[in-house]
Amino acid sequence: MSCEHLPGVTLVRVAGEADALNAAQLETFLAHARRRPGEPLVLDLSELTFLGGGALRVLPRAHAVAEQHGTGLYLAAVRAAPARLLELTGAWRHLRWYPSVEHALAATHGAPDAA
Repeated sequence: MSCEHLPGVTLVRVAGEADALNAAQLETFLAHARRRPGEPLVLDLSELTFLGGGALRVLPRAHAVAEQHGTGLYLAAVRAAPARLLELTGAWRHLRWYPSVEHALAATHGAPDAA
């Protein structure tokens, strides 16, 4: 995982596998990644090869925290295997997702949804 603070948004890149073994680490990383709670959080998942159920639960919680602070969680460039789990569980309906990081970043600045 890595974090980059851009003007008005926090970009977090998640690579490899996210599962029950590292879900707590992911959740802690996301919580500490934000400089300001009111900034949107974009997750670049282009290098995430596997998303397990334990880590999946982190995403709705991060989304809820973002909404409590008047902002959002934006998923970007989700690969096929993680996307399949998001579809099967119905999580797609509750999360904002975009085909690329560029689309997600544009959406945080008020551009029309690209999802």
